[in-house]
Amino acid sequence: MHATHPQISKRLRRANGHLEHIIEMLAEGRSCMEVAQQLQAVEKAIDNAKKALIQDHIDHCLQETVGGDRSVQTKKLITEFRDIAKYL
Repeated sequence: MHATHPQISKRLRRANGHLEHIIEMLAEGRSCMEVAQQLQAVEKAIDNAKKALIQDHIDHCLQETVGGDRSVQTKKLITEFRDIAKYL
């Protein structure tokens, strides 16, 4: 377990609660615009949780894999991988 996992779990629980509220909104017959806006918020929250998890993995697991290799090339590759992973 990584240090950010509790924070990520908290984000996902919040998104889950929000999603349950959206289901209630549908049952109440709320407008499609309101529901779509709330779905966008949940989607963004899940996307942010995913990005945090990936960045955490890069910071910890990938660094552990390269171990003592502190060469400029290795650091550059990890930095590039971290930067491109933002687009996932």
